[in-house]
Amino acid sequence: MKIAVLGAGLMGKEAARDLAGSEKVKEVGIADINFDQAKAVCKAIDSPKLKAYQLDARNFQALVHFLQEYDVGINALFYSFNEQVAKAAIQAGTHSVDLGGHIGHITDKVLELREKAKAANITLIPDLGVAPGMINILSGYGVGKLTSPTSVRLYVGGIPLRPEPPLEYNHVFSMEGVFDHYTDPSLVIRDGEIREIPSLSEVEKVYFEKFGPLEAFHTSGGTSTLSKSYPNLQTLEYKTVRYLGHCEKFKLLVDLNLTRPDYSVEVRGRQVKPRDVLLKVLQPIVDLKDKDDVVVLRVIVAGEAGGEERTFEYEMVTYKDRAHQVTAMARATANTISVVAQMIGEGIINKKGVFPPEQIVPGDIYIEEMAKRGVHIVEKRY
Repeated sequence: MKIAVLGAGLMGKEAARDLAGSEKVKEVGIADINFDQAKAVCKAIDSPKLKAYQLDARNFQALVHFLQEYDVGINALFYSFNEQVAKAAIQAGTHSVDLGGHIGHITDKVLELREKAKAANITLIPDLGVAPGMINILSGYGVGKLTSPTSVRLYVGGIPLRPEPPLEYNHVFSMEGVFDHYTDPSLVIRDGEIREIPSLSEVEKVYFEKFGPLEAFHTSGGTSTLSKSYPNLQTLEYKTVRYLGHCEKFKLLVDLNLTRPDYSVEVRGRQVKPRDVLLKVLQPIVDLKDKDDVVVLRVIVAGEAGGEERTFEYEMVTYKDRAHQVTAMARATANTISVVAQMIGEGIINKKGVFPPEQIVPGDIYIEEMAKRGVHIVEKRY
C-alpha cells in the first residue's frame, strides 16, 4: 500500500518511521510546506520507501492532487487543517485519518462529511491520537463486550519522568492547548444526563505501576465523541493525570484570569493579554527539552454482560524511546494513527463514511499491533 503523511513535524516523522518499518507499506510520501524539513525526516529515517514533497495544505487543489496518488492519507498537521484535508480526501477518493482537535468543533465538521465520504467510497477517521484516539478505541472495545454498558471512566496523563518545581510538569504538546483544556468546562454524563462541570475540579488520587500517588482532575475535550456514540451511559468522565499539587497551582492561574483567551488589561496605555504573557513566561520553565516523559492511561468500562455486572479495565504506561529520542507521547500518538491507517489500507477496516475511532477500530487487533511497537496495553477483567 502507498501512504501519504501530511506534516513533517514530530508526529508526522514518527508515523513515517513506523510506516517505513512495515512490510505491507511499499511507499511513503511525506509532505510539508517546509521542504527542507520533509527532506530531513527522510534522511533521519533513511528508508528507500520514503520520498519528500513540498506542499502547502492551504492550496486545496494541490492537496487533492497529492492525495490522489496514495491509498491512505495521514493528516499530522495542526488541527485547523482537518476539515480542509477531509474534503480534499473525499475529492481525491483517498482514505484519510487525522490526530483530532475538538477546539472549534473541528471534529464535528469532519463527521458531518459522512455521506460525502460514503459516496466517494472512502473511510475517514478523525481523532486518532491518545486522548482522543487511544482512549476511544479502548472504550469501544470494552463497550463491545457488554450487553448494557453503564459507565466509562478515562484517566490520561503526559508527565515528566522526573518532575521539577514549580509546576511538576513539562508540556508534550501545545501549552495553548493545555490552557484551553484547563480553562474550558468539562463535558460529563452524570446519572444519565450530559452536564458541564468546571475543569480542574474533583481532584482524586490515582496510582500507576512505579508511579503514585498521582492526582487526576477534570479537563475539557477528553470525552470527545463518546457522549454521542454512547448516549445511554449513566456515567462518562475524563480526568487528566498529573503529579500531586499541580492542579491547585494551575487553578490559581485560571482563577486570576491569566489563561483566558478573551481577556485583556491596560498596561501603560496598551492592551495586553495576560495569557500571552503567561505563555512566554512558562515556555522556558515547562519546555521538555531532552528530558524523559511518560504517558499513563487507564480506561475503565463497566456494565452488564450475560446477566452479570462486569468491568473491563485497560491500562498503559509508556516511556520515552531513548534510542531514537522519541517522546513517550509521540510513540503512543504516532503509532496509533499509523496502525489505524494501515488497517484501512489492508482492508481490515472497510466500512465507508466518517466514523469516530470507538465505532470502527477493532480493539483486539489495535492492542496487538501496538504491543509489536513496544506500547503495551494491559486488559483486566473483574
